[in-house]
Amino acid sequence: MISSDRRLPLYYQLYDIISKKIKEGIYQEDDKLPSEREFCEEYDISRATVRRTMVELEKNNLIYKKQGKGVFVSPEAFEQDLLNFYSFTDEMKKINKKPTSKIIDFKLVAAAEKIIAKLNLQEDDKVYQIKRLRLADNEPMMLETTFLPAYRFENLTEKELSDSAMYDIFRKKFDVVFAKAEETFQATSINSEEAMLLDVKENSPAILLERLTYETNSIIEYTVSIARGDKFKFHVVLE
Repeated sequence: MISSDRRLPLYYQLYDIISKKIKEGIYQEDDKLPSEREFCEEYDISRATVRRTMVELEKNNLIYKKQGKGVFVSPEAFEQDLLNFYSFTDEMKKINKKPTSKIIDFKLVAAAEKIIAKLNLQEDDKVYQIKRLRLADNEPMMLETTFLPAYRFENLTEKELSDSAMYDIFRKKFDVVFAKAEETFQATSINSEEAMLLDVKENSPAILLERLTYETNSIIEYTVSIARGDKFKFHVVLE
């Protein structure tokens, strides 16, 4: 219970109670929290104390607000370990979420100058340009645009990508042996088109990822991803 006799401020005591209930699963993802009035009555505290608590909870991404509807528990952000090679499909399965992909665009095109430089291509080389919406339990998580050298993935089809994970196709159909991947990360905001596909507000925070995937010394994939800022956090250990 909350007590004015304790050294901790009242708002922090309430913060501790709510955060523990979230951690223990009493309040689950997307559950609506009690109203300000209900918190005031249950713990005999002021509305100002409750509001201060909500500010701190929101600041730490534990809750989110819906205008006119109340306060809800934030979904847990997916934590990605950066020390190991990974795929979206495999990582979602590890946390018991069902990964799916929706192909927004699939075409064979002449490589633009930037893509030629990224993939070390010749001027007349073509690439597969593939835009996919990545979902977990049917919730949009990430928007990916991938460029693949056509000479390495000859006769790749949209149906194959609809039916199977891309890296599984690489291994099974094209005998790819992955050597390494390089990724860069930077903060960005979501534009209007991305907001519609990812089901978030325009200008919401996001993470921009660029990946180069290698087979021996050859670059076989260049992918640009927009990951929802409320769904991902990245983890690395420095030794």
